[in-house]
Amino acid sequence: MNHVKEVPVAHLAIGMYVSALDRPWLETPYLMQGFFINSLEDIDKLRSLCEYVYVDVERQRGSAAVSSVGRMSDSSRQASPFTTSQNSVTSLISEGRTKKAQQKLERMFPNRSLLAYKDEQNAKVEMETARQVCLDLNHCVKNLIDDVSHGHSIDISTIKGSVSPMIDSVLRNPDACMWLARLKNKDSYTYKHSMGASIWAVALGRQIGLPKIDLMILATGTLLCDIGKVRLPEELLSKTGALSDEEFAQFRSHVELSLSIIDDAGNVNPKVRQLVAYHHERHDGSGYPNEIRGSGIPVLSRIAAIADCYDAMTSERVYAKAISPSVAVRKLFEWRGKAFQAELVEEFIQAVGLYPAGTLVELNSGVVAIVISESRTRRLRPKVLLLTDEDKILRTKFTSLDMMEDETCIEDGLFIEQSLSPGSYGIDPESIYY
Repeated sequence: MNHVKEVPVAHLAIGMYVSALDRPWLETPYLMQGFFINSLEDIDKLRSLCEYVYVDVERQRGSAAVSSVGRMSDSSRQASPFTTSQNSVTSLISEGRTKKAQQKLERMFPNRSLLAYKDEQNAKVEMETARQVCLDLNHCVKNLIDDVSHGHSIDISTIKGSVSPMIDSVLRNPDACMWLARLKNKDSYTYKHSMGASIWAVALGRQIGLPKIDLMILATGTLLCDIGKVRLPEELLSKTGALSDEEFAQFRSHVELSLSIIDDAGNVNPKVRQLVAYHHERHDGSGYPNEIRGSGIPVLSRIAAIADCYDAMTSERVYAKAISPSVAVRKLFEWRGKAFQAELVEEFIQAVGLYPAGTLVELNSGVVAIVISESRTRRLRPKVLLLTDEDKILRTKFTSLDMMEDETCIEDGLFIEQSLSPGSYGIDPESIYY
């Protein structure tokens, strides 16, 4: 992707196509990911939000825009936004947590003894339990949204009762729930996102070694982060173009609306409320509603923020296509130390890997597969279910392949060439069950 350039906002011009920002799209009025600069107002808005953006040179409008990009070769890096992070992410996953990283985590959680969780169940066996757990949690979120829509108070005890079995499943083996967290479509985004973000937050908490009491706060709080959006106009939530300043302010008010709903419920752990209040604050102070930065943001909110962003990026929405998990991980890596705390991003990458369970991948042989479960020691060589042949023709019978243990796989030099976005080659991950 050498046609993508990193361009300082001071050098932007009308006609350029912005393909990526230096921060998550969800933190900006640009819900539609990728757009043309059509006016000086567009440039001014970008200058207020970003230090630099990524411009796709091949999608410019007008010769002036093209020549402007050409003149900036000395001040912009001519590379894909995430090319430089690919090797770093791979090394991070391969090496695991360092002693220095362990010490940093212990300082972040000074009053806790971090646990070393191990898989207690294989993914295939855990899947049977996880399906029912996620169905129950899904039903809980639907009822939650329905209650708020009709002006009723939420029942926090019911939420905790549905969240607890999910936490237990993730602790036994996170692969099963992570697979199910990926099964969502744009029509069910509102409630599936809440469930998915909650699962990713618990997976990160497990990776760090947090005790179950903290995981319960994480899971419950993350589930409630977006409940205030139920009280926003549907036309605002489904808008596909850039939001106006007034619309963006209204959109960001969902944090206060969520807190109001939580306060009406009563008997909610103050740490759950705190998590919701701060989950859109960002490490560099660019978040909202109060532009708090760094250690001023409660650590559980920092964890929830990463899980929320990752699930949103990998989900199909009315205004944006889902991206593959490996691309989402590289984006998070790019944003570490900016939007998100670096140490927590690195732990999240360790937790989910490049290819979490449920990810569509293409092998170097051309075969398309779906990841069944990951090896905790060799994250780049997971167990996969082979879906097609080398010509992308769907197989009549799917077969599993353990890329770490299978001798034929090792002898043939098979490896994952790339992860694929949901729907690639007409394959719907929701139709694949293990």
